[in-house]
Amino acid sequence: MTRSSPGGLGPRRDPGMRIALVGPTAPYKGGIAQHTTELAHRLAAEGHLVRVESWSEQYPALLYPGEQRAPAPERKPFGNTAYDLAWYRPDSWLRVGHRLRSADLVVVVLVSPVQVPAYLALLRALHPGDVPVVVLAHNVLPHERRAVDVPLVRALLRRADAVLAHSDDQAALARSLADTPVTVTALAPFPPAPPSGPARPPGAPPTRTLLFFGLVRPYKGLDVLLRALAAGPPDVRLVVAGEFWGGTADTERLVAELGIEERVELRLGYVPAPEVAALFARADALVLPYRTVTGTQHTWLAFAHGLPVVAARVGTLPEQVRDGVDGLLCDPGDVAGLADALCRLYEPGCLPRLRANVHSVDPTPQWREYVAALVRAGGGG
Repeated sequence: MTRSSPGGLGPRRDPGMRIALVGPTAPYKGGIAQHTTELAHRLAAEGHLVRVESWSEQYPALLYPGEQRAPAPERKPFGNTAYDLAWYRPDSWLRVGHRLRSADLVVVVLVSPVQVPAYLALLRALHPGDVPVVVLAHNVLPHERRAVDVPLVRALLRRADAVLAHSDDQAALARSLADTPVTVTALAPFPPAPPSGPARPPGAPPTRTLLFFGLVRPYKGLDVLLRALAAGPPDVRLVVAGEFWGGTADTERLVAELGIEERVELRLGYVPAPEVAALFARADALVLPYRTVTGTQHTWLAFAHGLPVVAARVGTLPEQVRDGVDGLLCDPGDVAGLADALCRLYEPGCLPRLRANVHSVDPTPQWREYVAALVRAGGGG
């Protein structure tokens, strides 16, 4: 990874602001890193002078089993980016904080409470009160929590001048932890580039295959989907594509108990961007059986590849998926409800109707609103 010069943000460009984003970015994997990268590009396009301060090492490997970086960037990297922060180097936390004293706004991307001590040291080095600080909270608290998470996040939110949340529920959670002002704005979509692989031709017969995609963690409800698959249409298959958080033993045991070994394919490991289109072309629909979620980009990913979405009514999913129009919704954790949705998906005429209503999203208007909300939260614009 290349490192930009330590000079930082440079002279102000009126009427823009000098904005520093602190968080994961390309080539780190996952939606948050992609979002940080896209946000940097969008801020720069609005005339702001932007710098990204990212990590050389985000957290101990024990906390993230697997490779943290993508083989190739999932989005175009942002040019003015440094990778100086390391979880085990307090001197790097202070050095970056000193470097950002020339900023008009510092945006801290909250990924995990594990990173809060580094962020607190960095912000202390800014000189409290000298530079406005916004915490961009994709998830205020983790889906799977530990005893230390609440006090760590509370300390970070209290140190900030503002919090940006992506849903009313997350905003309420932030307000319960600190008196810091909270701004709520919808997570702007960042659909992938047009698929470069094979596409399903219009009118092609169903493949009788469903897709579960991305990092597999307990809150994402794969176990609910497996039980619904066993109770649903008996000839439908499921491809589970992604890295498993904590290994595959529990999933393989459940698949065997349900007697669906011949209907479940585990495609283990990170899916490189060039292989995504072919994977989605095999499926009739993407299934998002989440127990909890704040926001996800997987809906837009499915729509960009022409797939309807079967999802739980949780987080922002009911706003993204139109029930009976471009997807089907059921209650979170409801095995019978999800099984019924899978049966409905394969009723005569349903799948072609849903596919005909799937359209890619133009993200530009939403990104303009998102950038404006962030700048206002930081005291600009």
